[in-house]
Amino acid sequence: MSERPRTRRTTVYDVAQEAGVSIASVSFAFRRPEQLSEATRERVLEAARRLGYAPSASARGLARGRTGILGLHAFDLMLERAHEPAARARALRDLHSPDLEGPRIIPWAETDDELLADPRAFPLYVDEVQRGFALECWVMGRPVMLSSGSDSDVSVADTAGRVDGLAIFPSEGSAAVLSRFSSSIPIVLFSAAPAADGHHRVRVDNTQGMREVMTHLLTVHGVRSFAFVGRLDSWDGEERFAQYRESLLQAGIASEDEPVDATVRGPDRMAEQLHTLAEAGRMPRALVCSTDQNALAAMDVVRELGFRVPEDVIVTGFDGILAGRLSTPALTTVRQPMEAMGRAAARILAGTAGPLPEDGSPFDAVFAPALVVRASCGCG
Repeated sequence: MSERPRTRRTTVYDVAQEAGVSIASVSFAFRRPEQLSEATRERVLEAARRLGYAPSASARGLARGRTGILGLHAFDLMLERAHEPAARARALRDLHSPDLEGPRIIPWAETDDELLADPRAFPLYVDEVQRGFALECWVMGRPVMLSSGSDSDVSVADTAGRVDGLAIFPSEGSAAVLSRFSSSIPIVLFSAAPAADGHHRVRVDNTQGMREVMTHLLTVHGVRSFAFVGRLDSWDGEERFAQYRESLLQAGIASEDEPVDATVRGPDRMAEQLHTLAEAGRMPRALVCSTDQNALAAMDVVRELGFRVPEDVIVTGFDGILAGRLSTPALTTVRQPMEAMGRAAARILAGTAGPLPEDGSPFDAVFAPALVVRASCGCG
């Protein structure tokens, strides 16, 4: 089979030759049309249309020292399973098979279903924030660069070097990397602890949200036996657990020192620990979960143990992802305004969020959450 001819991007030189003008005239036609006569500009534009020429945004950015692009970077967005060697090999084999011409019908085996992301295990919180960010950029007419990967220097630097502002879901190792770019572009951190690092922040009031759900369980349902489910590997998780313990202290109820360990990706001890509690006859009346994803996983384990939700065990979450609304029973949760948080980050980076605080400090936009009462706590 003959090799397909490679295409080449049309350049400013091609347009200049086609229109019989200088390359400066081509540049003026797109950037400073007042510098050309109407006839010359139209000749250039017509040549550009014939050749399929589009001005290079990156080249314009180099000339101006900016690109106009706003970036959003997140870590580990894809499930590890999707990166297994066997999955990559099968996908590449199907896409590059030399035996087919024209449209490819890729065979789909039942085992491939295992590669699909479970909506309870995918970072849907990130998805909704990202959606708000992209929508606000669209409203402002700003291009968007969405990227994901590790928190290595190369991964973050590659994105930061291409954008006029960067919003990021920080990881443990990202602080040192970001410090190198804070003097050249604005940076917004999502759900990060306050710190004197010069970065803007967009976060939710975890303390208020956890206080509201605990007050509901204590006063409306009269719950006196609790367990907190979720890992303390993030600022959000730490804040939520701290307020959970404070609420119990104020109610005169003893609190465990450590939560039930849970995660939606990688090894966890949630099932093991809940089994131990059930066998000892100490299954709590309410499982207060750090995230909706923790809560949905916990409901599965509770049912496997023979308990009913909410008749035997109440389960609550935090975030307000769509999967919680569609679960059975529907999940009581604390809803973050995730789309609004993404939109706010975009406006901060674009410089349209209003004046900075009077002391010159960065923005620290703290959004109020809302308790959403559904059937998993016995309401709704």
